[in-house]
Amino acid sequence: MPYLKTYDLFISHAWKYGGEYDRLVDLLNKAPYFRWRNYSCPKHDPAIDPDSEAGKIKLIQELRNQIRPVNCVIILSGMYVAYSYWIQKEINIAVEYNKPIVGVRPWGAQRVPTAVQQVANEIVGWNTDSIVNAIRRHSL
Repeated sequence: MPYLKTYDLFISHAWKYGGEYDRLVDLLNKAPYFRWRNYSCPKHDPAIDPDSEAGKIKLIQELRNQIRPVNCVIILSGMYVAYSYWIQKEINIAVEYNKPIVGVRPWGAQRVPTAVQQVANEIVGWNTDSIVNAIRRHSL
């Protein structure tokens, strides 16, 4: 199958759980006949203090700029999502921009937070084919 399209993706995740993010990026990079660009923010920018009001405003604007051009938003759906202020902000921005959302259950997880269940176009397991096919099905 030819590449045909390069998918612009934003991967929502908690910086504290960066290992899952890194594994997903590696999985997508190794997926056959799949090309993508990463619009995510994998590491915290130390120039922005997300705990200050000015830092929150700046980070929210940066998230908007990252999510606006993407074809699809991927949410790593560990139960920590239910308690993450920033992941909820990313979800809200994706919904505001009518971006398709694919939830990915972490390896071995059974449950997905309600916040993801309510907005995801599809929730898939930790499997390359499942994730890539969901991205292809739902991307703008």
